[in-house]
Amino acid sequence: MSTEYGLATLGNADGFSVFQFGRQRIRFKAPYSLERYTRIKHWDHGYLIVDAKYAHQQADEEEYIDMVPILEALYFDPDEFLKPIKGVKLAHE
Repeated sequence: MSTEYGLATLGNADGFSVFQFGRQRIRFKAPYSLERYTRIKHWDHGYLIVDAKYAHQQADEEEYIDMVPILEALYFDPDEFLKPIKGVKLAHE
């Protein structure tokens, strides 16, 4: 995915959520029953509201992901990393 449009992606693979922007791919542990993210509802400088499909229920569930503490734990400067990101789309779109 190109960073020229300022879009990051969110997906999941092998038990991890995967947030990617340009060459930076950040993986963090996903809930055990997560099948996939189904919709990005809101993006605000590191804070995501998404819908997710879980194996144990039929309907999607709204979830919240705060990338700032994840980035800090990985020794990224959250402001610097997040500044060029204008939005997020699903990785499988």
